[in-house]
Amino acid sequence: MNYHLNRTVCRLACALLVLFAASPARPASPPTDTARQGLPTLAPLVNEVTPAVVNISVITRSPVEDNPLFRDPYFRRFFNLPDRPQRREQASGSGVIVDAARGYVLTNHHVIKDAEQAIVTLKDRRQLQAKLVGADPGTDIAVLKIEPQNLTALRLGDSDAMQVGDYVIAVGNPFGIGQTVTSGIVSALGRSGLSVEGYEDFIQTDASINPGNSGGALVNLRGELIGINSAIIGPAGGSVGIGFAVPSNMARAVMNQIVRYGEVRRGRLGIEMADLTPELAKKLGISLLDGAVVAAVQPDSPALKAGLRERDVVVALNSRPIRNAAELRARLGLTAIGEQVELRVNRGGETRTLRVQIAAPQEHTPGQGQAIPQLAGLQVVEIERGSPLYQRVQGLVVSAVERNSRAWQSGLRPGDIIYAINNRRVRTLAEFQAALRGAERGYALSLLRGDFSVTIVIR
Repeated sequence: MNYHLNRTVCRLACALLVLFAASPARPASPPTDTARQGLPTLAPLVNEVTPAVVNISVITRSPVEDNPLFRDPYFRRFFNLPDRPQRREQASGSGVIVDAARGYVLTNHHVIKDAEQAIVTLKDRRQLQAKLVGADPGTDIAVLKIEPQNLTALRLGDSDAMQVGDYVIAVGNPFGIGQTVTSGIVSALGRSGLSVEGYEDFIQTDASINPGNSGGALVNLRGELIGINSAIIGPAGGSVGIGFAVPSNMARAVMNQIVRYGEVRRGRLGIEMADLTPELAKKLGISLLDGAVVAAVQPDSPALKAGLRERDVVVALNSRPIRNAAELRARLGLTAIGEQVELRVNRGGETRTLRVQIAAPQEHTPGQGQAIPQLAGLQVVEIERGSPLYQRVQGLVVSAVERNSRAWQSGLRPGDIIYAINNRRVRTLAEFQAALRGAERGYALSLLRGDFSVTIVIR
C-alpha cells in the first residue's frame, strides 16, 4: 500500500514540475493593490497622489523678431516705436503641492522664468492665482504660493534612500493635454553634466517624461515625492526613456531657504575641485575610484583654516560618500551659511576627518554701478585697483540687482562676477556692452559666484 502511495506522490510531483516548466515566464511586477478581482493595479496609489499635482499656465513676454530698420534709434524715434518690441506668450508646465496648510507648490525655475502671471489648475479644475516666492536657477527649482483652501499635498520622501531598480511613477501635464501618469524604474542616480549651472545630482528614470511634465512629480510606491521632473534627452524634445528629476532632498533644501530668505544663500568653503580620474589617482599614489580632488585652496578661507590642502581627495561629506566634484559642488551649494560640515579626506593614502564651518561669501564693496539697458535692473562695475579682486579675477562685479526685475528673475545677484558672454571674455564695461549688442538672440552669462562657476541663459 505504501509503495503504491509513494509512486502516486512521485508522479504528481513530476507532473507539477513539468507544468511549471512549461508555463511562460512573466516579468516581475511592482508591489500593487490586488483587491480588484485579483488584478495588479497602481490605481490606489495614483488616486492618492494625483490631487497634489497641478498644471501651471504662465504668461511671458519675449522680444519680437523685427526688421533691421527697427534697430535704428532714429527710425524708432521718428515712428514712435518702443525700444524693445515684445509679444505676450503662453506656456505651461507642472507643479507639486508640498504644503497644503501654507499653499506651497514646487516646480521648475524654467517653467516660471520671466512669467508675468502664473495660474495653477488643480485636478478638481479649480484655478488659482499663484505668487512667486522665489526661484533658484542653479538647481532649476522654484516655489509658488497659492490660496491654501482644501488642498492635497504630497509627502516629501528621502531621495537618498532610492536605489537603481526601484519602481517609480511620473505625474505631469505633457504637451498640455491634461494630467498623465507614467511608470518606470530608477535608471541611475547622481547624474550631472546636463548643463553648466553646477548644482546637479539628478535621478534618471525611464518613466516617460515629455515637454510639459517639467515641475511634475516623481513618486515612489509609498506615495512619497522623491523627485521634481526637470529634463529629458531625446530627438525633437520627445521622450526616449531617459528623463531626469531633481532629488527631493535637494528640492527640500532649496525650498527651505527660498521660504526663509526668498532666495538660496550659498556659503563659501574656498576650494577649487576636480574629478578623481584613474590617471590622477595613480599620480597621487592612491587606489581610490571615487572622490573630488582639491585642486587649490583659497587664501583666508574656511577650507584653509580647517586644514584642507591641495591634492587632498574628499571622499565623504557628513558621512555620505562623494563620487565626483559635481556631487561635492551640488551638496556644498545647498549647505547653509554658518553650518559645520564634516569632510572625510584621503591624503597620501591616509584617511582623516576635518570639520569646516561654511562662511558667508566674501563681501565686495564696489562703487556706484553702471546700469545696463539690455538687462533691466542690473548694475555692474569694473574691478579697479584697490579692490580685493584686482589682479585675482577678470570681469565685472554685479553691484546691484533690482528685486523682481528681469535680471533678478534670471538669477543674477549682487556680488556675482561676470567674466564672459556667449563664451566671449569681458573685462571692461565697453567689452561687456559690445558683447551684449552682438548677442541679439540671447545671452549666456558666465559668472563666478562664491566657489562656483555658473552660467545663466537669458533669452
